[in-house]
Amino acid sequence: MKKEMLVSSLHDEREAEYLYRALAATEEGTVGKLFADLGVESDRQANLWERALAGIQVAAPPFHPGLRARLVSWLVYRLGGRQILPVLAAMKVRGLSIYRDSPDLVAAEAATPAAGTHESWHRDSRGGGSLRAAVFGANDGLVSNASLILGVAGATAEPRMVLMAGAAGLLAGGFSMAAGEYVSVRTQREMLEHQIELEKMELEAMPEEEIRELTLIYQARGLDEETARTLSRRLVEDPVQGLKTLAREELGLDPDTLASPVAAAVASFFSFAGGALVPLVPYVVGAGPGALGSSLLLTAVALLVLGGCMSLFTGRAFWFSALRMMLIGLAAGVATYGLGRLFNAAIS
Repeated sequence: MKKEMLVSSLHDEREAEYLYRALAATEEGTVGKLFADLGVESDRQANLWERALAGIQVAAPPFHPGLRARLVSWLVYRLGGRQILPVLAAMKVRGLSIYRDSPDLVAAEAATPAAGTHESWHRDSRGGGSLRAAVFGANDGLVSNASLILGVAGATAEPRMVLMAGAAGLLAGGFSMAAGEYVSVRTQREMLEHQIELEKMELEAMPEEEIRELTLIYQARGLDEETARTLSRRLVEDPVQGLKTLAREELGLDPDTLASPVAAAVASFFSFAGGALVPLVPYVVGAGPGALGSSLLLTAVALLVLGGCMSLFTGRAFWFSALRMMLIGLAAGVATYGLGRLFNAAIS
């Protein structure tokens, strides 16, 4: 391996050990013990990288945690590991799936590891996540554009001005959401690809160490040592399955969830735009003096529907979520309408 790669791997392992100490200090029971044990494994792997450097007659540089590692450690002490999982994954902290899976799920995977227990779990979560994103995106578009339209309508009685403002709000909000989603997914994808590449390199260079780490994770999640070691070895023996397993179990990431940034941006745009179009429809079709009332009525109905859909994610009663969302959305619209009227009075 190149000197730079060895030095980088050594530094990453030492930083992981540094963060494991913070996690072990802030967690209790099985979770705390897992991170303490993984810290020992990180030290073992770091020593292997040091020996590899010595083999090419390069002295291992002294370790000093970087600014990012210090910040992440501070966040761990203040917020706890569970609250910053994506940040920890980016720092190549392993064992993050301990926050997600139960021992029962591990036992199921142990019985049929090739059946893809995790895969079905991830497919379900991705499907639910997409629906949730669509509902909340449409709700954002609906509330923000309805408020904008009502605010402008309060300031001027000219329908063309309201139509232009609503159209501008739809496009600006939609493109803003799309740009934000693209950057978010692109960044997440790059992080995932980088971490998987590191796992691939480590799996090729030191498979036994990876098996030991995976064994510790499975033990922490309910399997006895012998079963955990047997399962870990069986999974890692298959390079493709082993890499996917290590990414899931050590990093809490799933290689099969590499979403397309472009697709995410397009979906985000249309989700927001769909909601933003609802209060704008009466002005588009030329409802005349009754456009404002029609816009309010359509907005109220859409808020009821979207609020009811949100009950799927909150567990609340359908009508409770629907009425709450309608009242909150209309309150925002009334407030902006009132501000528009005040603005109109101030300049008249």
